[in-house]
Amino acid sequence: MRVEYINSFISSLDHTFQTMLDCEVERGQPALKDDLSPKFDISGVIGLSGRAVGTVVLSLSMEVAVQAASHMLMCEHGEIDDDVVDAVGELTNMVAGAAKSQLDAYQLQTSLPNVITGKDHEVRFPSDVKPICVPFVTKWGPLALEVGFSPVRESALV
Repeated sequence: MRVEYINSFISSLDHTFQTMLDCEVERGQPALKDDLSPKFDISGVIGLSGRAVGTVVLSLSMEVAVQAASHMLMCEHGEIDDDVVDAVGELTNMVAGAAKSQLDAYQLQTSLPNVITGKDHEVRFPSDVKPICVPFVTKWGPLALEVGFSPVRESALV
């Protein structure tokens, strides 16, 4: 994956958290992923298709998920519940959608977000993709953005 691909998702996450949650994010060191388990216990997952295929995962610590939902819904949440799951799905949709608009050349379509909860859940990326994990820290705690996609060969589009 080229750096400009991942930068679209990083800037989208930064912008989404600042504008929607009034929350600054501090990016850590990106690294290639070696396993199928997202970093934290609640993950929003969106598939990408078009002139590229892949997956975007927004993996949040419980603290970040609960605080983000509380901020978005303007009511206090203390645990992962249906409202928190919906908020994580919406955040994932906003991050992927904004990044998609920066990657017009790939004519990407995004799937509806799915949210997976639970310790050690797995997310599979396309077999030819080596995903990148970018950790972040916020005032509420840690989160990670995991992105893996690759351009589709022109001959496969015909």
